[in-house]
Amino acid sequence: MKQTLTMIALGPILLAQGIATRRNTPVLPEPPGDRKGVTGSGPLLRLLVLGDSAAAGVGAPHQDQALTGRLVSQLSPRYRVEWQLRARTGHKTADALASLETFDGGLFDVAVTSLGVNDVVGLVGRRRWRSEQARLRELLRDKFRVSRIVISGLPPIHGFPALPQPLRRYIGARATLFDSDLHADLSREPDCRFVSLRFTENVTLMAADGFHPGPEVYAEWAERVAERIDDGTLCDENLV
Repeated sequence: MKQTLTMIALGPILLAQGIATRRNTPVLPEPPGDRKGVTGSGPLLRLLVLGDSAAAGVGAPHQDQALTGRLVSQLSPRYRVEWQLRARTGHKTADALASLETFDGGLFDVAVTSLGVNDVVGLVGRRRWRSEQARLRELLRDKFRVSRIVISGLPPIHGFPALPQPLRRYIGARATLFDSDLHADLSREPDCRFVSLRFTENVTLMAADGFHPGPEVYAEWAERVAERIDDGTLCDENLV
């Protein structure tokens, strides 16, 4: 209710700031580099990374320094990692769902997702977003036989320098609600792991656009994801 009243009261200001931000914020490209491959030694781990511009590595100079590259580097000393990256700038959860429904990429043991920022910015309703996130998890289980789903939470948008006030405060508050909703939903699903992205608000570690992670943030993010994948409960017999 409070969010709705804020939107009504500040609607024209937020709209104007949103338009100006889109116009003035530099558009960074998705970095070059492989989006699928096989590397490492040990039990086979089939990995899918799915999501938005952050999943696609925007803010890093190369995929090797983005989320997927860093994650594969973390896992390859212990596993033979067969990995694919399926992500695109601007994707909401609904877009990721549509993409997966037509994707014939085989089976995966682990899926890692980065979704939610575009849902927040695009003013997708919380109930709809939670429903779409639940459908996404079910699709990963049913179609791709994923046995471990690692879900990244929402970043600390309330600290993003690319967004002016009061837009930053409003979008940041929505992101916090989405983050809490997601964490609560996943706590009831034993095959899921939640990874908080609120481990730093140091803006000097962000990309030049003031909106995406920089390489150091991707490195920390990947390390935290790897810990959730290899936390002692994902048995080797499930990875062959």
